[in-house]
Amino acid sequence: MALTLLRHAPLPPQYQGRYNGWTDISIDRDYRHIDTPDVLCTISFDHIYSSDLIRCTQTLDAMGIKHYHTESRLREVRFKAHIEGRSFEEISQLSSYDESYLKDATAWHRFVCAESPQAFKRRIVTFLRELPQDKEILLCSHAGTLQTILSLFGLNKPKIAYLETIRIEQYVLHEMV
Repeated sequence: MALTLLRHAPLPPQYQGRYNGWTDISIDRDYRHIDTPDVLCTISFDHIYSSDLIRCTQTLDAMGIKHYHTESRLREVRFKAHIEGRSFEEISQLSSYDESYLKDATAWHRFVCAESPQAFKRRIVTFLRELPQDKEILLCSHAGTLQTILSLFGLNKPKIAYLETIRIEQYVLHEMV
């Protein structure tokens, strides 16, 4: 089995570079008709899953992919209400901000997220464990979710571009929650 990961299409410019966890934002209207990436055209997927947030479902719809299942466990991490929708610059101006958070990923996560790292990984792992092991699968999701999936397979990619695809030919979950 192989797993292909796809990050959703770009958001409108005013939402880019912001902590947009569970806010349901449409993709930029310039991306309402997207040429399907070549890698996706060469594979016949047995199952296609998407985060239930509209930026992911619109991405698949814009590519002409009509048969997919939405899955809330593929959502981005849930940010705290006072963080959601803000840029890093805005967050760094908050009175509760401490630059030392940037030196420790766990401290930063606790500062910006309403969902613990363990809870975030657990919901992703519960989804991944349910996937059939002998099928071609496409997942359309968010950068943070895709980075977490990669880390669970012992892979690392610090930046995932909009509409980037990453293929994992053989995988074994390295980190179970």
